[in-house]
Amino acid sequence: MINLLVLCGGQSPEHTISVRSTKNILNALNKGKYRITLIGISQKGHWRLIEESEMADEITDQGKEVIIAPGQKDPFRLKESSLGPFDVVFPILHGPNGEDGTIQGLLKILKIPFVGPGVLSSATSMDKDVTKRLLRDSGIKVADWRLIHNGETIPTYDEIKKQLGNVVFVKPANMGSSVGVHRVASDSEWLNAVNDALKYDRKILIEESIKGRELECAVIGNQSPKATGVGEVRSGNFYSFEEKYTSSSHAEIVIPANVDERHLPELKKTAIKAYKALDCEGMSRVDMFLTEDGKILVNEVNTIPGFTNISMYPKLWEQEGVNYSDLLDQLIHLAIERGA
Repeated sequence: MINLLVLCGGQSPEHTISVRSTKNILNALNKGKYRITLIGISQKGHWRLIEESEMADEITDQGKEVIIAPGQKDPFRLKESSLGPFDVVFPILHGPNGEDGTIQGLLKILKIPFVGPGVLSSATSMDKDVTKRLLRDSGIKVADWRLIHNGETIPTYDEIKKQLGNVVFVKPANMGSSVGVHRVASDSEWLNAVNDALKYDRKILIEESIKGRELECAVIGNQSPKATGVGEVRSGNFYSFEEKYTSSSHAEIVIPANVDERHLPELKKTAIKAYKALDCEGMSRVDMFLTEDGKILVNEVNTIPGFTNISMYPKLWEQEGVNYSDLLDQLIHLAIERGA
């Protein structure tokens, strides 16, 4: 059996989404193949040993404290005993302090293989500004944008309109699940949106609005990545946190997307090109826009995509004939294949 460590929770605003993803993954894992240990990270940053049967909607500071001892063959420990060694780690940590290369760096130091992209690709994919620069320099189209750092003089909405148009999106550079994202179409909305986004990051993007369909493609693999067909998000103005994760969501997920066949090869090619440009391995979900005149722009690349019961990544692979359990097996195998 494979000794698998699952890390969940985390200190980002996406903590509860991580827990939901984890519950689905635990339900789908083939228990005959894995000896599973679950460690939860609370929003205060405490690491705790969790029993699957006791998982709540968030990780609390209760339970047995986990100690990390670098340089040991079994670095994850309780005060009285060892928890390992582990063959592989599955970090299900969305957002900062989980999806941004920090946990990946720790696991590299501990010399334990882990699911998903490495340190560099996780960090660059998390930072929307850096992502755009790398994609643009790789010949991949992206929406035009302007960067604002905390402490800088905030431009007026009129200045922004001249560069990016009447409708813009304000986004924290390092955040996922649409946390802190605002659609701005008037001067009255401008400063509130900027100030809210700056609560989540030291720099924010002001991005032009793209008139096009929101399409997503799931990619898997190390040296030879493969892409699924595309799914579509139909959500009105934009796909907010509430639209993604609440039961009252009016967003519609369409898999497969009803896309003209002539666009599909280029969409898949673009997804893989973006995946390689950001040096991704293991898995990622590539979000794109398809405009009415056939242009494809990459919006962002998610290196630890959601695994909730309504998440696009596993559903896209299901459409390809790969069930949830087999998908997890493949991801874990890719991590072990790559090594620490």
